[in-house]
Amino acid sequence: MKVLVASLLAVSSFSALATMDPNVETSLVAVCKAGMSNNQVLFNYTMKDHRINEQRIFPRLVCNGESFHQFAISNGADRTANRIARYLPGQVTIHDLTMIPKDELLYVNF
Repeated sequence: MKVLVASLLAVSSFSALATMDPNVETSLVAVCKAGMSNNQVLFNYTMKDHRINEQRIFPRLVCNGESFHQFAISNGADRTANRIARYLPGQVTIHDLTMIPKDELLYVNF
């Protein structure tokens, strides 16, 4: 009995996490479709029409199992991919030339 209750709770909590507001989902699908078209006028219009914050959405948006950037590249939308490339997570390298000799440099990538 306890196992049944625990499994029902686990399934119900998982489905609650997977749901998305239908308006948000419709907006994100429109962004994916506009990005796939490689038409910058359509893409800009869609972004403004749905009030998409590029800095918040593009590092996180996944279209058909691919990051939005990779999705655009896969569909031949190179102009769209180039436009959003600045929102991709980058690499940081710490390099202090004055304090450490060249053979003792420490590089940090994350």
